[in-house]
Amino acid sequence: MPPHPSALPPGSAPGHDAAAPAVVEHGTGDRLPRQLGFWSATALAVGLVVGSGIFRAPSAVAADAGTAGRIALVWTAGGLIALCGALALAELAVMFPRSGGLYAFLREAYGPPAAFAWGWTALVVLPASAAALAVVVAEYFGVFVPLTGVGTRLVAAALIVGVASVAYRSTRGMSALQSTATAAKVAALVGIVALAFALDDGAGGALAAPTAGAPPAAADSAAAADWGQLGVALVAALYAYHGWHSLTFVGGEVRDPARTYPRALLTGMAVVLAVYLAVNTAYLYVLPVSTLASSPLVAADVMRHLLGPRASAVVSALVMLSAFGTLVANVLTQPRVFYAMAEDGLFFRRLAAVHPRHRTPHVAVALVAAMAVALAALLSFDQLRELLVVGVWPFLALSVLGVPILRRRRPGVPRPYRTPGYPLVPLAFVAATLAVLVNIAVQHPRSTLASFAFTLLGVPVYVGWRRAGGVPAAPVVD
Repeated sequence: MPPHPSALPPGSAPGHDAAAPAVVEHGTGDRLPRQLGFWSATALAVGLVVGSGIFRAPSAVAADAGTAGRIALVWTAGGLIALCGALALAELAVMFPRSGGLYAFLREAYGPPAAFAWGWTALVVLPASAAALAVVVAEYFGVFVPLTGVGTRLVAAALIVGVASVAYRSTRGMSALQSTATAAKVAALVGIVALAFALDDGAGGALAAPTAGAPPAAADSAAAADWGQLGVALVAALYAYHGWHSLTFVGGEVRDPARTYPRALLTGMAVVLAVYLAVNTAYLYVLPVSTLASSPLVAADVMRHLLGPRASAVVSALVMLSAFGTLVANVLTQPRVFYAMAEDGLFFRRLAAVHPRHRTPHVAVALVAAMAVALAALLSFDQLRELLVVGVWPFLALSVLGVPILRRRRPGVPRPYRTPGYPLVPLAFVAATLAVLVNIAVQHPRSTLASFAFTLLGVPVYVGWRRAGGVPAAPVVD
């Protein structure tokens, strides 16, 4: 196949390689039109990360970190770890700019069995993330319209179907909807920061100067004695930074990937890190660490402190907006994994169909929507979230580890973009990911074993699929 025309000129992105003027196109991912530019990709990167995590994780981080300084350290470290992963995956995304993201990278680095194992696992864990987000929106919708448990699940299902209907008809429309939602939720979070500093004097917050002779807060004193808790706090922060890797799922639809991917991922993660640090600074400006640590919905407490009891409705609307934006981003990106698998003959060929008029992977979109609706009806939010984290993170580590593996095995493949800080950047991410997985395994051994068992079940399924004749075939267009 001729080289892709989108080269990365010297100096246009960090870690560029002037001697490698082309990217590699594998498969037939270009059947989906490349219509996502830099701003759309950047908004997608931000939208995939900033969901409900920023409203739930600050309390857990504060409880384990204990002091304002250590809280800032944990959130900064979490953002830098996520950034390391993004910078490493950008190298693979530029080398193999096709739909599927992690699936394509695992196939190139380890072969079809590993790629199939990810796709098999993703069949459950990716729709689980969409289901979890829809459940969050539905639960907070209950603040405005009282809902029973069944009513909450019906609202979640209707939301999934509605978003999937847009994804079925238009990638560009989904991108515009997602960009609008991302801009709105980032603006709303910035608004919380602005209100905190404008309406409060900070006298009662963790950032206030201590009164002369006053003893340190009990929570701060206790935390100062146990730095080991920082690792536990980091796990909670990394949950809030989760999702950036999903931008690679739409690799076959990003314009000029050699330029766009590194810039979009770097800019997106920089925005997320800045917003998260600003929001947590605002929380600490208004509340003491002890209150922050004991508040599962800290944004509601801050807004109630600033605006009174009616502020709970404002926060509920903000959480709904944030979770909805991430739901849109997930429904836009996730079907591309199954589309890419079907193109390679590792899944039902029908899922590789491209709509003749809308130019979308419409059958794969319908599959993700159906799976998400079923999971939203069967599992709780906590079960859905746990299923997502345990299922995805091992493959994230393997994908990033693919950077040094492919450099050694395939040194001649053009690399228009090279990971800056190599090999420390990818290895730092892999080490942090392994630490997260060990922590999860210790805290939740049964669910972790069940998730790993389901992934391993993909091995005999893969063998059976190949024996049944699952081989690459011509692209499907209907």
